[in-house]
Amino acid sequence: MTKRSATPSSTPTVQVIERMFNLIEVLASREESVSLKEISEETGLHPSTAHRILNDLTIGRFVDRPEAGSYRLGMRLLELGNLVKARLSVRDAALQPMRELHKLTQQPVSLSLRQGDEIVYVERAFSERSGMQVVRAIGGHAPLHLTSVGKLFLAAEDPQRVRAYATRTGLAGNTRNSLTQLSALERELVQCRQTGIARDNEELEMGVRCMAAGIYDDQDRLVAGLSISAPADRLDDAWLPKLRATAAGISAALGYTPPP
Repeated sequence: MTKRSATPSSTPTVQVIERMFNLIEVLASREESVSLKEISEETGLHPSTAHRILNDLTIGRFVDRPEAGSYRLGMRLLELGNLVKARLSVRDAALQPMRELHKLTQQPVSLSLRQGDEIVYVERAFSERSGMQVVRAIGGHAPLHLTSVGKLFLAAEDPQRVRAYATRTGLAGNTRNSLTQLSALERELVQCRQTGIARDNEELEMGVRCMAAGIYDDQDRLVAGLSISAPADRLDDAWLPKLRATAAGISAALGYTPPP
């Protein structure tokens, strides 16, 4: 078999990473599991070296070992791939509607996704005319219970998972308005479920209030949230119908069909 090698321009600077990439490429080229002997032959790595790297990849779930001496790609790669796919497709569908919503409100409009116990900001439409400094940049993170979009994701969970989240995080607060008691958070999540809207009342940052609506995919899953942020005295509930409609339009673009 031909040994795999990267072109000079694409060769990683760290040798073990180059070897890891080569191992993953071999596994990706096969539908069935591959023996250590075949992997070693195709990559040109000594069996003990290939075994050591594959062992580490197995610990991280990037590689599975269905039986001793054979390997295949792991579920972690699927999870990460789905996450990237969701981010790209949601962002593409959301970008223009977000800009239109921003023109209407003249306040920052953000697109956020869940990542573990936090939300991550993946896109934003804003201008200097909003009169509000955007503190959380694209790629920034924030705890679920301190943000409007985060509360949407918590509201979609069953009570046991919400309690588990509270235990893991300790519900640490950022401001005097932060919901740091489980009972208070649970009461707010009930309202989220009833209205489909979540709010941040100066809980992440003093002086900033937000409201958010959920974005759903073709599998009826909550995949993102669309939020409007404004200075605390300027957030206007008159924007709610347009916020709902914009989130619904993005959801429809992703193939979501609302229940009858």
